[in-house]
Amino acid sequence: TGKKTERKAINMTPLEDVLRNHEAENWDFFQTLPQTDLATFNPFTVKGSQLLQPLFEFSGACAGCGETPYIKLVSQLFGDRAIIANATGCSSIYGGNLPTTPYTVRPDGRGPAWSNSLFEDAAEFGMGMRLTADKLTGYARELLDQLIGAANTHVDLLTSIRDADMGTQEAIEAQRGRVEELKSLLLQDNSPLAEQLLSVADYLVKKSIWIFGGDGWAYDIGYGGLDHVLASGRNVNVLVLDTGVYSNTGGQMSKATPRGAVAKFAAAGKGMPKKDLGMIAMTYGNVYVAQVALGTNMNQCVKAFAEAEAYDGPSIVIAYSQCIAHGYDLRKGYDVQKDAVESGFWPLYRFNPENTRAGKQPLSLDSKAPTKDVEEWMYRENRFRILRNADPARAQELLDKLREDVVTRWKMYEQWAQFDI
Repeated sequence: TGKKTERKAINMTPLEDVLRNHEAENWDFFQTLPQTDLATFNPFTVKGSQLLQPLFEFSGACAGCGETPYIKLVSQLFGDRAIIANATGCSSIYGGNLPTTPYTVRPDGRGPAWSNSLFEDAAEFGMGMRLTADKLTGYARELLDQLIGAANTHVDLLTSIRDADMGTQEAIEAQRGRVEELKSLLLQDNSPLAEQLLSVADYLVKKSIWIFGGDGWAYDIGYGGLDHVLASGRNVNVLVLDTGVYSNTGGQMSKATPRGAVAKFAAAGKGMPKKDLGMIAMTYGNVYVAQVALGTNMNQCVKAFAEAEAYDGPSIVIAYSQCIAHGYDLRKGYDVQKDAVESGFWPLYRFNPENTRAGKQPLSLDSKAPTKDVEEWMYRENRFRILRNADPARAQELLDKLREDVVTRWKMYEQWAQFDI
Protein backbone atom coordinates (compact mmCIF):
# COMPACT_ATOMS: atom_id res chain seq x y z
CA THR A 1 0.00 0.00 0.00
CA GLY A 2 3.01 2.22 0.16
CA LYS A 3 2.64 2.85 3.87
CA LYS A 4 5.70 2.96 6.06
CA THR A 5 6.22 -0.02 8.40
CA GLU A 6 8.73 -0.71 11.15
CA ARG A 7 10.12 -3.74 9.30
CA LYS A 8 13.37 -3.51 7.39
CA ALA A 9 14.40 -5.31 4.19
CA ILE A 10 16.52 -7.68 6.27
CA ASN A 11 15.20 -8.67 9.70
CA MET A 12 17.33 -10.70 12.06
CA THR A 13 15.55 -13.53 13.90
CA PRO A 14 17.07 -16.04 16.35
CA LEU A 15 17.92 -19.22 14.46
CA GLU A 16 16.50 -21.36 17.26
CA ASP A 17 13.05 -19.81 16.79
CA VAL A 18 12.76 -20.29 13.04
CA LEU A 19 14.69 -23.50 12.45
CA ARG A 20 16.60 -25.35 15.14
CA ASN A 21 13.84 -25.96 17.68
CA HIS A 22 11.40 -27.15 15.02
CA GLU A 23 13.93 -29.35 13.27
CA ALA A 24 15.08 -30.82 16.59
CA GLU A 25 11.52 -32.06 17.11
CA ASN A 26 11.54 -33.58 13.63
CA TRP A 27 14.89 -35.23 14.34
CA ASP A 28 13.65 -36.71 17.60
CA PHE A 29 10.62 -38.13 15.80
CA PHE A 30 12.79 -39.54 13.02
CA GLN A 31 14.93 -41.33 15.60
CA THR A 32 11.87 -43.16 16.93
CA LEU A 33 11.03 -44.78 13.57
CA PRO A 34 11.65 -48.54 13.79
CA GLN A 35 14.15 -50.35 11.58
CA THR A 36 12.72 -52.59 8.89
CA ASP A 37 12.56 -56.25 9.90
CA LEU A 38 15.57 -57.96 8.31
CA ALA A 39 13.53 -61.12 7.70
CA THR A 40 11.27 -59.26 5.25
CA PHE A 41 13.84 -58.35 2.58
CA ASN A 42 17.14 -59.31 0.98
CA PRO A 43 19.80 -56.82 2.09
CA PHE A 44 22.14 -57.73 -0.75
CA THR A 45 20.11 -55.97 -3.44
CA VAL A 46 20.10 -52.29 -4.36
CA LYS A 47 16.69 -51.74 -2.80
CA GLY A 48 17.28 -54.02 0.18
CA SER A 49 20.64 -52.47 1.07
CA GLN A 50 19.00 -49.07 1.38
CA LEU A 51 16.55 -50.38 3.96
CA LEU A 52 19.51 -50.96 6.27
CA GLN A 53 20.57 -48.22 8.66
CA PRO A 54 23.71 -46.40 7.51
CA LEU A 55 26.35 -46.47 10.22
CA PHE A 56 28.32 -43.76 8.40
CA GLU A 57 26.63 -40.35 8.28
CA PHE A 58 27.32 -36.58 8.19
CA SER A 59 30.91 -37.03 7.07
CA GLY A 60 31.88 -33.49 6.16
CA ALA A 61 33.47 -34.67 2.91
CA CYS A 62 33.36 -32.37 -0.13
CA ALA A 63 29.92 -31.96 -1.71
CA GLY A 64 29.59 -34.60 -4.42
CA CYS A 65 32.48 -36.73 -3.09
CA GLY A 66 32.57 -40.05 -4.91
CA GLU A 67 34.14 -41.96 -2.01
CA THR A 68 31.53 -41.64 0.73
CA PRO A 69 28.70 -43.61 -0.97
CA TYR A 70 30.90 -46.74 -0.97
CA ILE A 71 31.77 -46.36 2.71
CA LYS A 72 28.12 -45.78 3.52
CA LEU A 73 27.25 -49.01 1.66
CA VAL A 74 29.86 -51.01 3.60
CA SER A 75 28.47 -49.58 6.84
CA GLN A 76 24.95 -50.65 5.88
CA LEU A 77 25.87 -54.18 4.84
CA PHE A 78 28.54 -55.03 7.43
CA GLY A 79 28.82 -52.12 9.86
CA ASP A 80 27.47 -54.01 12.86
CA ARG A 81 30.58 -56.23 12.86
CA ALA A 82 33.11 -54.22 10.82
CA ILE A 83 36.62 -53.49 12.07
CA ILE A 84 38.17 -50.87 9.79
CA ALA A 85 41.81 -49.92 9.23
CA ASN A 86 41.86 -46.61 7.34
CA ALA A 87 44.91 -45.40 5.44
CA THR A 88 45.76 -41.72 5.67
CA GLY A 89 43.97 -39.67 3.04
CA CYS A 90 40.61 -38.03 2.47
CA SER A 91 38.76 -40.97 4.02
CA SER A 92 40.82 -40.69 7.21
CA ILE A 93 40.10 -36.95 7.47
CA TYR A 94 36.34 -37.05 7.06
CA GLY A 95 36.29 -40.44 8.79
CA GLY A 96 38.02 -39.32 11.96
CA ASN A 97 37.81 -35.55 12.28
CA LEU A 98 38.03 -35.83 16.05
CA PRO A 99 36.38 -35.16 18.41
CA THR A 100 33.56 -35.98 15.99
CA THR A 101 33.20 -39.00 13.74
CA PRO A 102 30.67 -39.92 11.03
CA TYR A 103 30.66 -43.54 12.20
CA THR A 104 27.72 -44.35 14.44
CA VAL A 105 25.94 -47.30 16.04
CA ARG A 106 22.67 -49.17 15.80
CA PRO A 107 20.06 -48.84 18.56
CA ASP A 108 21.69 -51.83 20.29
CA GLY A 109 25.05 -50.04 20.38
CA ARG A 110 26.75 -52.09 17.66
CA GLY A 111 28.68 -50.31 14.95
CA PRO A 112 32.01 -50.15 13.14
CA ALA A 113 35.29 -50.08 15.06
CA TRP A 114 37.58 -47.69 13.18
CA SER A 115 41.17 -46.53 13.39
CA ASN A 116 43.59 -44.68 11.13
CA SER A 117 47.17 -45.49 10.28
CA LEU A 118 49.77 -44.16 7.87
CA PHE A 119 50.06 -44.35 4.09
CA GLU A 120 52.89 -46.82 4.29
CA ASP A 121 51.50 -49.37 6.74
CA ALA A 122 47.70 -49.27 6.60
CA ALA A 123 47.46 -52.70 4.97
CA GLU A 124 49.68 -54.24 7.64
CA PHE A 125 47.65 -52.37 10.27
CA GLY A 126 44.49 -54.06 8.97
CA MET A 127 46.31 -57.38 8.75
CA GLY A 128 47.10 -57.06 12.44
CA MET A 129 43.41 -56.61 13.13
CA ARG A 130 42.69 -59.81 11.20
CA LEU A 131 45.38 -61.79 13.04
CA THR A 132 44.16 -60.49 16.38
CA ALA A 133 40.54 -61.38 15.64
CA ASP A 134 41.57 -64.86 14.44
CA LYS A 135 43.71 -65.47 17.52
CA LEU A 136 41.01 -64.35 19.95
CA THR A 137 38.36 -66.34 18.07
CA GLY A 138 40.53 -69.43 18.22
CA TYR A 139 41.15 -68.90 21.92
CA ALA A 140 37.43 -68.42 22.59
CA ARG A 141 36.60 -71.63 20.73
CA GLU A 142 39.29 -73.49 22.66
CA LEU A 143 37.79 -72.34 25.96
CA LEU A 144 34.30 -73.16 24.69
CA ASP A 145 35.39 -76.72 23.91
CA GLN A 146 36.76 -77.05 27.45
CA LEU A 147 33.49 -75.77 28.84
CA ILE A 148 31.48 -78.23 26.74
CA GLY A 149 33.66 -81.09 28.00
CA ALA A 150 33.01 -80.15 31.62
CA ALA A 151 29.37 -79.08 31.30
CA ASN A 152 26.43 -80.90 32.80
CA THR A 153 23.86 -78.28 31.76
CA HIS A 154 23.23 -75.98 28.79
CA VAL A 155 25.12 -78.36 26.49
CA ASP A 156 22.74 -77.64 23.62
CA LEU A 157 23.43 -73.91 23.88
CA LEU A 158 27.19 -74.42 23.99
CA THR A 159 27.27 -76.80 21.04
CA SER A 160 24.98 -74.58 18.97
CA ILE A 161 27.40 -71.68 19.52
CA ARG A 162 30.36 -73.86 18.56
CA ASP A 163 28.70 -75.25 15.41
CA ALA A 164 26.91 -72.09 14.26
CA ASP A 165 26.88 -71.23 10.56
CA MET A 166 27.18 -67.44 10.26
CA GLY A 167 26.75 -67.19 6.52
CA THR A 168 23.83 -64.74 6.65
CA GLN A 169 22.96 -61.66 8.67
CA GLU A 170 20.05 -63.51 10.29
CA ALA A 171 22.42 -66.30 11.37
CA ILE A 172 24.86 -63.75 12.79
CA GLU A 173 22.09 -62.08 14.80
CA ALA A 174 21.00 -65.50 16.09
CA GLN A 175 24.58 -66.26 17.15
CA ARG A 176 24.73 -62.93 18.97
CA GLY A 177 21.64 -63.91 20.92
CA ARG A 178 23.20 -67.23 21.91
CA VAL A 179 26.46 -65.55 22.92
CA GLU A 180 24.57 -63.04 25.07
CA GLU A 181 22.85 -65.93 26.81
CA LEU A 182 26.24 -67.58 27.32
CA LYS A 183 27.68 -64.40 28.81
CA SER A 184 24.83 -64.12 31.29
CA LEU A 185 25.58 -67.69 32.41
CA LEU A 186 29.31 -67.03 32.66
CA LEU A 187 28.66 -64.04 34.94
CA GLN A 188 27.15 -66.46 37.43
CA ASP A 189 30.21 -68.72 37.33
CA ASN A 190 33.30 -67.59 39.24
CA SER A 191 35.63 -70.23 37.83
CA PRO A 192 38.81 -69.14 36.00
CA LEU A 193 37.54 -70.84 32.81
CA ALA A 194 34.32 -68.81 32.88
CA GLU A 195 36.20 -65.57 33.53
CA GLN A 196 38.57 -66.19 30.62
CA LEU A 197 35.79 -67.13 28.21
CA LEU A 198 33.73 -64.11 29.23
CA SER A 199 36.61 -61.82 28.23
CA VAL A 200 36.65 -63.14 24.62
CA ALA A 201 33.10 -64.45 24.14
CA ASP A 202 32.19 -61.69 21.67
CA TYR A 203 34.75 -63.15 19.25
CA LEU A 204 32.49 -66.16 18.83
CA VAL A 205 30.52 -63.86 16.49
CA LYS A 206 31.95 -63.28 13.01
CA LYS A 207 34.05 -60.13 12.49
CA SER A 208 34.42 -58.35 9.14
CA ILE A 209 37.87 -56.81 8.65
CA TRP A 210 38.13 -53.93 6.15
CA ILE A 211 41.03 -51.81 4.95
CA PHE A 212 40.06 -48.45 3.41
CA GLY A 213 42.31 -46.15 1.44
CA GLY A 214 42.74 -44.11 -1.69
CA ASP A 215 44.80 -44.74 -4.80
CA GLY A 216 47.79 -42.82 -3.41
CA TRP A 217 47.94 -45.49 -0.72
CA ALA A 218 46.94 -48.58 -2.72
CA TYR A 219 48.78 -47.91 -5.98
CA ASP A 220 51.79 -46.03 -4.64
CA ILE A 221 53.04 -45.51 -1.10
CA GLY A 222 51.29 -48.47 0.52
CA TYR A 223 51.38 -50.84 -2.45
CA GLY A 224 54.16 -53.05 -1.05
CA GLY A 225 52.21 -53.64 2.14
CA LEU A 226 48.95 -54.15 0.24
CA ASP A 227 50.59 -56.77 -1.97
CA HIS A 228 51.99 -58.51 1.11
CA VAL A 229 48.55 -58.66 2.73
CA LEU A 230 46.83 -59.93 -0.41
CA ALA A 231 49.52 -62.60 -0.76
CA SER A 232 48.94 -63.76 2.83
CA GLY A 233 45.69 -65.52 1.95
CA ARG A 234 44.06 -64.09 5.07
CA ASN A 235 40.42 -63.06 5.14
CA VAL A 236 40.73 -59.28 4.75
CA ASN A 237 38.60 -56.98 2.60
CA VAL A 238 40.23 -54.02 0.87
CA LEU A 239 38.29 -51.03 -0.47
CA VAL A 240 40.28 -48.78 -2.79
CA LEU A 241 38.62 -45.40 -3.26
CA ASP A 242 40.18 -44.54 -6.62
CA THR A 243 40.10 -40.84 -7.49
CA GLY A 244 43.14 -41.15 -9.74
CA VAL A 245 45.04 -38.48 -7.82
CA TYR A 246 46.37 -37.63 -4.35
CA SER A 247 43.20 -35.74 -3.46
CA ASN A 248 43.85 -34.87 0.19
CA THR A 249 47.35 -33.45 -0.26
CA GLY A 250 46.61 -31.12 -3.14
CA GLY A 251 46.23 -33.10 -6.35
CA GLN A 252 49.54 -34.83 -7.02
CA MET A 253 49.82 -37.50 -9.69
CA SER A 254 49.54 -41.14 -8.60
CA LYS A 255 50.02 -44.34 -10.56
CA ALA A 256 46.22 -44.41 -10.85
CA THR A 257 46.18 -41.06 -12.68
CA PRO A 258 44.93 -41.57 -16.26
CA ARG A 259 47.24 -40.95 -19.16
CA GLY A 260 46.80 -37.38 -20.41
CA ALA A 261 45.51 -35.91 -17.14
CA VAL A 262 47.18 -32.83 -15.69
CA ALA A 263 48.15 -32.99 -12.02
CA LYS A 264 50.98 -31.81 -9.81
CA PHE A 265 54.17 -33.56 -11.02
CA ALA A 266 52.38 -34.05 -14.36
CA ALA A 267 51.96 -30.48 -15.58
CA ALA A 268 52.34 -31.58 -19.20
CA GLY A 269 49.82 -34.40 -18.79
CA LYS A 270 50.71 -37.80 -17.43
CA GLY A 271 52.61 -39.65 -20.12
CA MET A 272 52.29 -43.21 -18.82
CA PRO A 273 49.16 -45.38 -18.59
CA LYS A 274 47.16 -46.03 -15.44
CA LYS A 275 48.45 -48.94 -13.38
CA ASP A 276 46.03 -51.88 -13.52
CA LEU A 277 45.83 -52.83 -9.85
CA GLY A 278 42.95 -55.24 -10.44
CA MET A 279 44.79 -57.21 -13.12
CA ILE A 280 47.84 -57.49 -10.86
CA ALA A 281 45.75 -58.80 -7.97
CA MET A 282 43.99 -61.33 -10.20
CA THR A 283 47.28 -62.99 -11.11
CA TYR A 284 47.39 -64.49 -7.61
CA GLY A 285 44.38 -66.59 -8.51
CA ASN A 286 43.10 -66.78 -4.93
CA VAL A 287 42.19 -63.11 -4.42
CA TYR A 288 38.65 -61.88 -4.98
CA VAL A 289 38.86 -58.77 -7.21
CA ALA A 290 36.13 -56.40 -8.36
CA GLN A 291 36.07 -53.07 -10.14
CA VAL A 292 32.89 -51.08 -9.57
CA ALA A 293 31.22 -47.77 -10.37
CA LEU A 294 28.17 -47.20 -8.19
CA GLY A 295 26.67 -44.57 -10.49
CA THR A 296 26.79 -46.86 -13.51
CA ASN A 297 25.72 -50.25 -12.18
CA MET A 298 24.44 -50.24 -8.60
CA ASN A 299 23.41 -53.89 -8.74
CA GLN A 300 26.91 -55.00 -9.74
CA CYS A 301 28.41 -52.83 -7.00
CA VAL A 302 26.23 -54.29 -4.22
CA LYS A 303 26.85 -57.81 -5.52
CA ALA A 304 30.63 -57.22 -5.56
CA PHE A 305 30.67 -56.02 -1.94
CA ALA A 306 28.55 -58.98 -0.85
CA GLU A 307 30.77 -61.49 -2.66
CA ALA A 308 33.98 -59.87 -1.43
CA GLU A 309 32.93 -60.04 2.21
CA ALA A 310 31.57 -63.58 1.88
CA TYR A 311 34.79 -64.85 0.27
CA ASP A 312 36.96 -66.66 2.81
CA GLY A 313 40.22 -65.10 1.73
CA PRO A 314 41.65 -61.76 0.62
CA SER A 315 39.44 -59.49 -1.45
CA ILE A 316 39.93 -56.10 -3.09
CA VAL A 317 37.22 -53.83 -4.48
CA ILE A 318 38.41 -50.91 -6.63
CA ALA A 319 35.78 -48.17 -6.69
CA TYR A 320 35.59 -45.31 -9.19
CA SER A 321 35.39 -42.14 -7.10
CA GLN A 322 34.84 -38.72 -8.64
CA CYS A 323 36.67 -35.85 -6.97
CA ILE A 324 36.73 -32.04 -7.01
CA ALA A 325 40.30 -32.38 -8.33
CA HIS A 326 38.81 -33.66 -11.62
CA GLY A 327 37.47 -30.21 -12.34
CA TYR A 328 33.76 -30.39 -13.10
CA ASP A 329 30.40 -29.98 -11.40
CA LEU A 330 30.14 -33.08 -9.20
CA ARG A 331 26.37 -33.01 -9.49
CA LYS A 332 27.17 -34.70 -12.81
CA GLY A 333 29.47 -37.23 -11.11
CA TYR A 334 27.44 -40.33 -11.91
CA ASP A 335 26.96 -39.21 -15.52
CA VAL A 336 30.73 -38.95 -15.87
CA GLN A 337 31.14 -42.38 -14.24
CA LYS A 338 28.84 -43.77 -16.89
CA ASP A 339 30.94 -42.23 -19.66
CA ALA A 340 34.10 -43.71 -18.11
CA VAL A 341 32.54 -47.18 -18.18
CA GLU A 342 30.93 -46.93 -21.61
CA SER A 343 34.16 -45.63 -23.15
CA GLY A 344 36.02 -48.66 -21.79
CA PHE A 345 38.32 -46.65 -19.53
CA TRP A 346 36.73 -48.21 -16.44
CA PRO A 347 35.50 -51.73 -17.22
CA LEU A 348 33.30 -53.34 -14.57
CA TYR A 349 34.17 -56.89 -13.55
CA ARG A 350 34.25 -59.44 -10.74
CA PHE A 351 36.94 -62.11 -10.35
CA ASN A 352 35.75 -64.78 -7.93
CA PRO A 353 38.13 -67.69 -7.19
CA GLU A 354 35.15 -69.67 -5.83
CA ASN A 355 33.96 -70.05 -9.42
CA THR A 356 37.21 -71.80 -10.37
CA ARG A 357 36.71 -74.34 -7.61
CA ALA A 358 33.23 -74.98 -8.99
CA GLY A 359 34.62 -75.49 -12.52
CA LYS A 360 33.40 -72.11 -13.76
CA GLN A 361 35.15 -69.12 -15.31
CA PRO A 362 36.30 -66.88 -12.41
CA LEU A 363 36.21 -63.58 -14.33
CA SER A 364 32.86 -62.00 -15.11
CA LEU A 365 32.80 -58.87 -17.28
CA ASP A 366 29.90 -56.78 -16.03
CA SER A 367 30.12 -53.98 -18.59
CA LYS A 368 29.90 -54.15 -22.36
CA ALA A 369 32.63 -53.54 -24.89
CA PRO A 370 33.33 -49.81 -25.36
CA THR A 371 30.53 -47.97 -27.14
CA LYS A 372 31.91 -44.43 -26.81
CA ASP A 373 35.14 -42.73 -27.70
CA VAL A 374 37.18 -42.17 -24.54
CA GLU A 375 37.43 -38.53 -25.64
CA GLU A 376 33.75 -38.07 -24.67
CA TRP A 377 34.64 -38.95 -21.10
CA MET A 378 37.96 -37.13 -20.91
CA TYR A 379 36.93 -33.70 -22.00
CA ARG A 380 34.09 -33.43 -19.54
CA GLU A 381 36.85 -32.95 -16.96
CA ASN A 382 39.10 -29.93 -16.55
CA ARG A 383 42.14 -32.07 -15.72
CA PHE A 384 42.17 -33.12 -19.40
CA ARG A 385 40.88 -29.86 -20.94
CA ILE A 386 43.75 -27.90 -19.40
CA LEU A 387 46.28 -29.74 -21.54
CA ARG A 388 44.18 -29.49 -24.69
CA ASN A 389 44.01 -25.71 -24.26
CA ALA A 390 47.71 -25.29 -23.39
CA ASP A 391 49.29 -27.80 -25.79
CA PRO A 392 46.84 -29.29 -28.33
CA ALA A 393 49.50 -31.42 -30.02
CA ARG A 394 50.58 -33.04 -26.76
CA ALA A 395 46.94 -33.55 -25.76
CA GLN A 396 46.19 -35.28 -29.07
CA GLU A 397 49.23 -37.50 -28.73
CA LEU A 398 48.19 -38.67 -25.26
CA LEU A 399 44.56 -39.07 -26.34
CA ASP A 400 45.62 -41.41 -29.13
CA LYS A 401 47.71 -43.44 -26.71
CA LEU A 402 44.86 -43.59 -24.21
CA ARG A 403 42.60 -44.93 -26.95
CA GLU A 404 45.15 -47.68 -27.53
CA ASP A 405 45.30 -48.38 -23.80
CA VAL A 406 41.52 -48.81 -23.64
CA VAL A 407 41.38 -51.19 -26.60
CA THR A 408 44.34 -53.27 -25.45
CA ARG A 409 43.13 -53.55 -21.87
CA TRP A 410 39.60 -54.50 -22.90
CA LYS A 411 40.91 -57.24 -25.21
CA MET A 412 43.02 -58.64 -22.36
CA TYR A 413 40.03 -58.80 -20.04
CA GLU A 414 37.81 -60.22 -22.77
CA GLN A 415 40.29 -63.01 -23.54
CA TRP A 416 40.79 -63.79 -19.87
CA ALA A 417 37.03 -64.05 -19.36
CA GLN A 418 36.88 -66.64 -22.14
CA PHE A 419 39.70 -68.88 -20.92
CA ASP A 420 38.69 -72.50 -20.43
CA ILE A 421 39.91 -73.12 -16.88
